[in-house]
Amino acid sequence: MPATETIAKQAVKSARLGLRATPEQEAVLRRAAAVCRKSLTQFIIDSACQAAEQTLLDQRMFMVSGKQYERFLTLLDRPAEDNVGLKDLFSRTAPWDEPCS
Repeated sequence: MPATETIAKQAVKSARLGLRATPEQEAVLRRAAAVCRKSLTQFIIDSACQAAEQTLLDQRMFMVSGKQYERFLTLLDRPAEDNVGLKDLFSRTAPWDEPCS
Protein backbone atom coordinates (compact mmCIF):
# COMPACT_ATOMS: atom_id res chain seq x y z
CA MET A 1 0.00 0.00 0.00
CA PRO A 2 1.45 3.40 -0.97
CA ALA A 3 2.38 5.72 1.88
CA THR A 4 -0.21 8.29 0.75
CA GLU A 5 -3.02 5.74 1.15
CA THR A 6 -1.78 4.81 4.61
CA ILE A 7 -1.66 8.47 5.64
CA ALA A 8 -5.11 9.09 4.16
CA LYS A 9 -6.58 6.13 6.04
CA GLN A 10 -4.95 7.26 9.29
CA ALA A 11 -6.26 10.79 8.78
CA VAL A 12 -9.78 9.54 8.13
CA LYS A 13 -9.73 7.28 11.16
CA SER A 14 -8.44 10.06 13.37
CA ALA A 15 -11.79 11.86 13.04
CA ARG A 16 -13.73 11.37 16.24
CA LEU A 17 -17.50 11.07 16.46
CA GLY A 18 -19.38 11.03 19.73
CA LEU A 19 -22.85 9.65 20.30
CA ARG A 20 -25.12 8.69 23.12
CA ALA A 21 -27.41 5.69 23.17
CA THR A 22 -29.80 4.08 25.60
CA PRO A 23 -28.62 0.83 27.18
CA GLU A 24 -31.13 -1.01 25.00
CA GLN A 25 -29.80 0.59 21.82
CA GLU A 26 -26.24 -0.22 22.83
CA ALA A 27 -27.18 -3.84 23.51
CA VAL A 28 -28.79 -4.21 20.09
CA LEU A 29 -25.81 -2.60 18.37
CA ARG A 30 -23.35 -4.82 20.22
CA ARG A 31 -25.32 -7.98 19.38
CA ALA A 32 -25.53 -7.01 15.72
CA ALA A 33 -21.82 -6.17 15.61
CA ALA A 34 -21.01 -9.56 17.12
CA VAL A 35 -23.17 -11.33 14.53
CA CYS A 36 -21.26 -9.49 11.78
CA ARG A 37 -17.95 -10.23 13.54
CA LYS A 38 -17.11 -6.53 13.61
CA SER A 39 -16.11 -4.19 16.36
CA LEU A 40 -18.89 -1.99 17.66
CA THR A 41 -17.21 1.03 16.12
CA GLN A 42 -16.80 -0.61 12.73
CA PHE A 43 -20.40 -1.85 12.75
CA ILE A 44 -21.76 1.60 13.58
CA ILE A 45 -19.56 3.34 11.00
CA ASP A 46 -20.44 0.81 8.27
CA SER A 47 -24.17 1.03 9.06
CA ALA A 48 -24.15 4.81 9.20
CA CYS A 49 -22.25 5.04 5.90
CA GLN A 50 -24.70 2.68 4.20
CA ALA A 51 -27.62 4.79 5.41
CA ALA A 52 -25.87 8.00 4.35
CA GLU A 53 -25.08 6.64 0.88
CA GLN A 54 -28.68 5.52 0.43
CA THR A 55 -29.93 8.94 1.50
CA LEU A 56 -27.63 10.61 -1.00
CA LEU A 57 -28.63 8.22 -3.78
CA ASP A 58 -32.28 9.06 -3.11
CA GLN A 59 -31.54 12.66 -4.08
CA ARG A 60 -31.92 12.39 -7.82
CA MET A 61 -31.06 15.18 -10.19
CA PHE A 62 -30.77 14.75 -13.93
CA MET A 63 -28.32 16.92 -15.83
CA VAL A 64 -29.11 16.89 -19.56
CA SER A 65 -28.57 19.10 -22.55
CA GLY A 66 -31.38 21.19 -24.01
CA LYS A 67 -31.89 18.63 -26.79
CA GLN A 68 -32.03 15.74 -24.31
CA TYR A 69 -34.49 17.69 -22.15
CA GLU A 70 -36.79 18.26 -25.13
CA ARG A 71 -36.67 14.53 -25.94
CA PHE A 72 -37.45 13.72 -22.30
CA LEU A 73 -40.48 16.04 -22.34
CA THR A 74 -41.68 14.43 -25.58
CA LEU A 75 -41.50 11.00 -23.96
CA LEU A 76 -43.40 12.25 -20.90
CA ASP A 77 -46.13 13.74 -23.08
CA ARG A 78 -46.75 10.50 -24.99
CA PRO A 79 -49.99 8.68 -24.21
CA ALA A 80 -49.57 5.79 -21.82
CA GLU A 81 -49.28 2.35 -23.37
CA ASP A 82 -51.19 -0.68 -22.13
CA ASN A 83 -49.14 -2.88 -19.87
CA VAL A 84 -50.79 -6.27 -19.44
CA GLY A 85 -48.40 -7.27 -16.65
CA LEU A 86 -49.18 -4.19 -14.58
CA LYS A 87 -52.92 -4.56 -15.15
CA ASP A 88 -52.69 -8.15 -13.92
CA LEU A 89 -50.60 -7.17 -10.90
CA PHE A 90 -52.92 -4.37 -9.83
CA SER A 91 -56.01 -6.52 -10.30
CA ARG A 92 -54.85 -8.94 -7.58
CA THR A 93 -55.41 -8.52 -3.87
CA ALA A 94 -52.20 -7.73 -2.04
CA PRO A 95 -51.10 -10.54 0.32
CA TRP A 96 -51.37 -8.19 3.31
CA ASP A 97 -54.96 -7.31 2.37
CA GLU A 98 -56.11 -10.95 2.23
CA PRO A 99 -58.19 -12.12 5.17
CA CYS A 100 -56.43 -14.32 7.71
CA SER A 101 -57.60 -17.93 7.81
